[in-house]
Amino acid sequence: MAGVLALVLGLLLALPAAAQEAERAFDRMRSGGAGFAEVLPETALRFPEDHGAHPGFRIEWWYVTANLRDAEGAPLGLQWTLFRFATRPGGAADAGWATPQIWMGHAAVTTAEAHRAAERLARGGIGQAGVATDPFAAWIDDWVFAHAGAGGAGAFSPLRLAARGEGFAYDVTLAAEGPMVLQGEAGYSVKSAVGQASHYASQPFFAVEGWVEVAGTRRQVTGRAWMDREWSSRPLAGSQSGWDWFSLHLSGGEKLMVYRLRDSARGDYVTGNWIAPDGTSTRLAPGAVRLAPLARAEVAEGREMTVRWRIEIPARGLAVETRPLNPRAWNGLSTAYWEGPVFVEGSHAGEGYLEMTGE
Repeated sequence: MAGVLALVLGLLLALPAAAQEAERAFDRMRSGGAGFAEVLPETALRFPEDHGAHPGFRIEWWYVTANLRDAEGAPLGLQWTLFRFATRPGGAADAGWATPQIWMGHAAVTTAEAHRAAERLARGGIGQAGVATDPFAAWIDDWVFAHAGAGGAGAFSPLRLAARGEGFAYDVTLAAEGPMVLQGEAGYSVKSAVGQASHYASQPFFAVEGWVEVAGTRRQVTGRAWMDREWSSRPLAGSQSGWDWFSLHLSGGEKLMVYRLRDSARGDYVTGNWIAPDGTSTRLAPGAVRLAPLARAEVAEGREMTVRWRIEIPARGLAVETRPLNPRAWNGLSTAYWEGPVFVEGSHAGEGYLEMTGE
């Protein structure tokens, strides 16, 4: 009985603390990272090793978005994210409740008519959440993103992706049809004019099949997915308030990642990567991308955001507009933001995902 009482007390104390840390997670991206590991341009990213956790860094995430269609051709999308952030430097070897690692999971499903999102929180060190690499597995409670084939050292694709929340669930398989892609310059992704950066890689070539359930109705789905892996100790400058981030699948087989980081002191920082169908990745230097807001809409009760955008990359002959599948794709979680599928129209057709925070 004493052990049970101790466990309950630990949960009561730790979970509110985890929630408070989650609320501060994005604020910590702008604060000093003294004592944590540094993002260095000479660091070579290596996979499958870098699919695993980097506890010496302050924050990282495993991020999957998928553009899907059901058997009738109706579009929908899903998101699965696992965040890890450290409350203090050091302590990478600390076990149990002594660990400084906090985990947060976000999952969502978006259709033209509805958007459903859920959150999970966990303290590291007790098995409730974590990441392994042999074979790969990332989990928080019963939400899972894990290798689904034969095991073995460094096994990754194919993967099972599953989560559930109030009014939704999904269970799909992802199979990589192209290589991992290094963002920025060889995985060194600059985030501000004064040098904040992250290590950043993507797998934008996943084929998807499985099922998605919304409001009790299950649909068989197929489509494509994009995974991001990113870690840093201070990815944002103190004057940066948030970002608008696009991951787009274009009709010619190219992939495009573009983001704008809003900066009240130095002007917005806009950059990204152009990814050829074979996975060759070319950084788009600041000034190469023109990103302009087109229209706003109510995304939640009493809150408006820009939901239609124009993206131009003159050197690539790209001039497109994006529109959302559902303007109200608002994740009203402890860290709230907009995340949903978009369609691409103009010089190139396509689809993808848009994430907006801090507006």
